[in-house]
Parts: sequence; C-alpha cells; structure tokens
Amino acid sequence: MALIRTLPQNNEAPGWAAILPPRTPSPSIEGEIHGDWVVLGAGFTGLAAARRLGEMRPDDRIIIVDAGEVGAGASGRNSGFAIDHAHTLGGGVAALESARGQKRLYSAAIEGMAEIVAAHEIECDWRNDGKFHGAASARGTEAYLKPLLEELDHIDEPHRWLNAREMEAELGINHYAAGIYTPGTVLVNPAALVRGLAGCLPENVTLAENSPVTTIDIAGPIKLTTLKGQVVAKRMILATNAFTPEMGFFQRKLLPFVGFASLSRVLTAGEQEALGGRASWGLTPANAFVGATIQRTGDNRILFRQTITYRDNLRHSAAELEQVRARHRQLFAARFAMLPDVTLDHTWGGYLSLSRNQDSAFGKFADNVWGAAGHQGIGVTRGTISGTLAADMAMGLDNPLLEDMMCIARPVSNPPSPLLDLGIALNTAWDAWRNRDEA
Repeated sequence: MALIRTLPQNNEAPGWAAILPPRTPSPSIEGEIHGDWVVLGAGFTGLAAARRLGEMRPDDRIIIVDAGEVGAGASGRNSGFAIDHAHTLGGGVAALESARGQKRLYSAAIEGMAEIVAAHEIECDWRNDGKFHGAASARGTEAYLKPLLEELDHIDEPHRWLNAREMEAELGINHYAAGIYTPGTVLVNPAALVRGLAGCLPENVTLAENSPVTTIDIAGPIKLTTLKGQVVAKRMILATNAFTPEMGFFQRKLLPFVGFASLSRVLTAGEQEALGGRASWGLTPANAFVGATIQRTGDNRILFRQTITYRDNLRHSAAELEQVRARHRQLFAARFAMLPDVTLDHTWGGYLSLSRNQDSAFGKFADNVWGAAGHQGIGVTRGTISGTLAADMAMGLDNPLLEDMMCIARPVSNPPSPLLDLGIALNTAWDAWRNRDEA
C-alpha cells in the first residue's frame, strides 16, 4: 500500500480558467464505489484514457478520479500549445526515426482532439496557427535553430526560416534574431479544452472531482482511499504526471519542475494596431529554460510563460509567485514596448515532469496498473496520445502507434540526492548564464 504524502495544491487559479464562465464540478467520491476501471487524474492523459476505455468497453464502468477540479490542475496551467513535433530532435539516425514516430503520435493526438472539438462544439479558442520557434541572439540561432533546421529537413517536416525582419513582421515585436515557423501546431485555451473534453465523456464514464487520493493499494483489486470514501476497481490507469513518483512509480526517473505563466488583460483596438503582426500566434523559445513562451490569443490577450524551476517538493509560495510576476512584467516590457499600459492580470504555477533523456514513463506499471507520465512539457499532445495508448495496452488492443510510443518510453535513472539536486542547480545556473541573451 502506498501512502500519498504530497497532494496537488492549486492555490492560485490559472488565468486560462479565470477568464472562463463558472463551472459546477462533478460530485466527489463519497462512500465505497465499485467499477471495472479507475483512472487517476483528469487531465489530458486521464481523460483520453477514460474516453478510450468507455468507447471500446461500453459495458464496463469507468471511474475517473481527480484531486481537484478539471481545468484547474496541470492540464489547465500550460501554455496552450498542441505541439505536433518535438521541440528538439537530437542527432543520429535513431533520434531522427524517433522524431518521425513522435510526429505520428502528436499528429494523431491533434486529429483526435480536433474531431471531438468539432463534434461537441467545444469552445476553447482552437486555432490552427502553427508556431514560431525563435532565438533572441546570434548564439541561440547557431546553437539551437540551425541544428533544428537540418533535422526538420531530414524528417520532411514543413517549415520556413525567418530572419529578424520577417519575425518582426509576423509577430509585431522586435526581439528575435531568427526563427523557424512550422504549420502543424494548434493553439488553444487549455483549461477550456480540458473542461470541454471532460464534459462529453462516454455515458459509462463517471467523473469524480475534488477527491484527493490518500492511499493506493494494488495488491489484488485496486483500492483508492479518498478523504470521504473509496474506489474499488479491477484495473487502473495512472495519469498523474509529475505526481507519479508520489504514487510509488518511477521514483528515481522523473524530475518535477514548476513552470510559471502570466496572462494579460484584453488588448484595446489601439493596442492591437500598435502591436501589428498576425492577429494570433504562438512562439516557443530556442532555449525553453531561459527564453519565454508567448501566445497572442484569439481574444487578444498575451500569454507569457518564463521561469521553469526544479521543485522536488511540488510546492511554490505566494512570495515566489510575486517575484515571478515582477520578472514577467520586466521581460514583457522588453518585448512589448509598444504596449506600456498592458497589465498581466493573472500569474500562476503549474507542474510538469521531465526525464534526463526526454523519454516518458509509459506502459504496464504493475500487474493491474498501466499509465503514462513524463510528458516533457508537451502534455497536450504527448499526454493525450499516451493516455489513449495506455488504455489500448491495458485492453490488449493492437494499435500501430504503440511501437512509436514504446520508442520514447525508457526514462533513465537519476543519481540520488543530494547529488541530483546539486547537479540540477549547477546545470541550470550554467545554462542560464551561457544563454542569458535569450531571456
């Protein structure tokens, strides 16, 4: 039996959810509930797994349990990019073949979500805008963009190179030395998307929110104890991403990080004109830990994400949030000098899970437990497709994409603390200094 010592604490609302209409959460677990399957976690991964189980096993009862409310957790706290290819591909034949496989995986995730969004008329600011990948310095261009350009050529990924002048024409901001545009990424309000996906689950799927799990027993039938009850099921899909080591799995292979983001108020008509460029766009930085991820939304807000920090206790404070907000204002002003009066109305933190070799934890975790975690910061697509495929594997279904998924399902072990903590601190400090011009 695993005792869960650290539960999610989403003290501040993500801006994506704060701008949405109020929503009534599903009832929490009370008393003892029995089902054929239990899915732990109602983010992109868990919802995809529950949907797949519900569709393929219409006579089974599927219970999906979440510690908080849909859209308030990690899936509603990301940057809103449904990425269709890896941020960085890596060299060598094996890495390029893996990149092709990831392209197949992420494209399948986008196609599947697009069908659901259209069929159920989910209002989530879904935009087929593609994305820009930008470097702010000559060093960033040479170290990150040009190698990526060669790799995109090798895997026949459509793309377009842009110089500084072309980047400014597209985005309206004079900050980037160069960039690469790829057309396949979709931009969304992730909280609205995950809410919509939760609202159209198959009838045999029961969603329970505000039901933090305190113990997990996988000896025999699965037993999840919550604050007010218990879920008993034959099998479980674990979809808890950064919290997966807390559940007793991959404890020395996944690294929890917190990423901070801010969301502006709506730009006025005059501010939109002053900014210029495309009406909506998304940009990922050449260096994800130093640069800023930015989205100009469909309703003319600016999403600004910068500052990703290793956080093994899965906690951040209100004081830290204020420091991040000040940092975001400073960096925002440096990029958007033409918008001096625009305020950043919401700032929040969200937890993601990385591995040192960028692979995921995926597959059969125990005799009656399957799962997926470690989505490397691209949880909208990698999380979605890995949830679907974890369900397929659990049901014994033959899905050709499973082979692609298994190629990126080997996270390496980490050294023990304090060596791990010291190594991460030194590496991130060195990376921040060396790439300071990308901030």
